[in-house]
Amino acid sequence: MAEFKEWYSDDGRVFNREFRAMFSQCTINHELSIQEMLRLTSDVAVEDYRIRGMSTAVLAEHNILILVSRMAVRFHRMPMADQIITLSTWEETPEPLQLKRGYLFSSDQGEPLVSSISTWLLVDPVVRRIIPTKKFTLRPDITYERPHDCMEPGKIQVPQELVPLNRRPVCFSDLDGNGHTNNSRYGAYTVDCLPPEYQQKTFTDFRINFAKEAMLGDMLQMYAAFDDAGRKITVVGRKVDSGETCFESELYY
Repeated sequence: MAEFKEWYSDDGRVFNREFRAMFSQCTINHELSIQEMLRLTSDVAVEDYRIRGMSTAVLAEHNILILVSRMAVRFHRMPMADQIITLSTWEETPEPLQLKRGYLFSSDQGEPLVSSISTWLLVDPVVRRIIPTKKFTLRPDITYERPHDCMEPGKIQVPQELVPLNRRPVCFSDLDGNGHTNNSRYGAYTVDCLPPEYQQKTFTDFRINFAKEAMLGDMLQMYAAFDDAGRKITVVGRKVDSGETCFESELYY
């Protein structure tokens, strides 16, 4: 029976977790799904902070909510069902208004599978105001960088011409402990709205911007732009009642 480890490396800067990609986490093609990658990266970041004494309960006591803002992912080789994988994460030197965190999925042979960078906002949950990262004093200042073998998690430029696709209600099982749609669900929203011929593409990169929380009962209308020459798909999810954008994403193939 395999035993899966968790450990710190690089003088305690990098948190590592071993796991096996399970059948239920994978797509019809037996590849680890994008929504599962988003969930796993979020979970490992939360666990890293918990071990360091910054659990969600401790953060709440200090009126701090940490929300993922943007993310970029590069697929070097898609993780497969039943594969043993190491997911590594590390916090990098923050920006004035955003924390920054890197991730690497690698095989048990050390082969890079997926690289990713994300940015996170510190929010006061009472007044719903962004907290500058210099005021985040629950842990020592971070001054650490590693090379990034993926795109930057920058602002997504949405084309003017968008095609309406499906609508999707926000259901109870989409919500997390913050009371809004968990960030990983938007990965599913992105892929599920695509026509079948695009769902079967071999994707090389994925980027997503989170804009507005989607709450229970919201109905999201998905829109997309298909740039076949640039081999890129842009997907936008907006609330039907208000027209507010909840997320914007890009898939490259």
